[in-house]
Amino acid sequence: MASTHPQNIVIVGAGIIGASTAYYLSLLSPSTKIHLVEASPELFASASGKAAGFLARDWFSPATASLGKLSFDMHKKLAEEHDGGKVWGYSPSTAFSMSAAHALASGARGEDWLFEGTSRAVMASAHEGSTGPPQWLAAGRSTGTDGTVMETISGGDTTAIVDPLLLSRFLLKQSQARGAELHHPATPTSVQTSADNVLTGITIRRANGSEATIPCDALVLTAGVWTPRVFSTLFPSSKTVLPISQLSGHSIVLRSRHWTHDSYTLPTAGPGGCHAAFASDSGIGFAPEIFSRAAGDIYLAGLNTTTIPVPELATDAAPTEEGIKLLEQAARQLLGDDKLDVIKTGFCHRPVTASGKPLLAALDKEKTGVTGSMWVCAGHGPWGISMSLGTGLVLAESILGRPVSVDVSLLGL
Repeated sequence: MASTHPQNIVIVGAGIIGASTAYYLSLLSPSTKIHLVEASPELFASASGKAAGFLARDWFSPATASLGKLSFDMHKKLAEEHDGGKVWGYSPSTAFSMSAAHALASGARGEDWLFEGTSRAVMASAHEGSTGPPQWLAAGRSTGTDGTVMETISGGDTTAIVDPLLLSRFLLKQSQARGAELHHPATPTSVQTSADNVLTGITIRRANGSEATIPCDALVLTAGVWTPRVFSTLFPSSKTVLPISQLSGHSIVLRSRHWTHDSYTLPTAGPGGCHAAFASDSGIGFAPEIFSRAAGDIYLAGLNTTTIPVPELATDAAPTEEGIKLLEQAARQLLGDDKLDVIKTGFCHRPVTASGKPLLAALDKEKTGVTGSMWVCAGHGPWGISMSLGTGLVLAESILGRPVSVDVSLLGL
């Protein structure tokens, strides 16, 4: 039986998961009042704005396979409907495994690669009928004497790329155009309940110190790596511990004379579109991931850590000088180019769980001490952008008490 239709929904965390949820809630239920609460003084200051934006259709473990497929197809459809190539840099992408001959990436399908420092290329199968390596990579221009092995693992029909910051902004803007209200910067401080302990509101504190209470019939926590802190703040007597921690990573965005492609003006970005290359650790100290993107820039990451503490605000996370130097070294080696122009450096804390699966679950009175419609969704790790649209749709359907598009029962607490 469908639950009572909520009239006021509060989403705490306005990153891409929160923005996507608001987007589909506003589509499915235009009469519902949606509130987005974001504490960071800068929107999309963590992974939602600093990730590579790589999308995959079939690189997922069984627990998330159907959600991954749904979301990939939704990304393609959304781009077709709203000129995503121009608006947020959507482009098909051919993916390669790039390894030294003596250090081919290997591993079992699943999420173990997250915690072993290996490449997520182990999640893909070799792609038949593939093209050669891209010319912007050194391997694409070399004679092959360096022993580099390039294997095409996905074609443009099952992998793609977006600029996550531009996509996040689009989702939020569309939600606001349909009536969603953004409270920013604002920090949730407590829940309000009726005399019989039913959720009725969320109190927030604004940057100027003033407080306000937002009416709330349904509460959604999508604050990424900060979700456990938000939960503990709102439900201080709860003994439930949300199993979300950080996988933090450095990144750089650069320009190279070997990649000047601009697919904003091309409906399909040409044959194969952009590219993704997942390299093994061949003496660099980590397994680099490098992506050419539609606007003509190149994104490189893969230097991850679990030891750097998560700050109070996303804007307080900063890259280390050593980390950026390692990425620049990897870029010069992979591109065979000493004249790289680094235009942006980044560091963000991505939310992960011990199982490698995201968390998408209802929170009941036993877990919170409060009666009401409450949900938590976080822990997507490096797949937050890829799974964002499917996650937002399924979460919106769940909140509204509708049948869900795919089974996410394995993603519960």
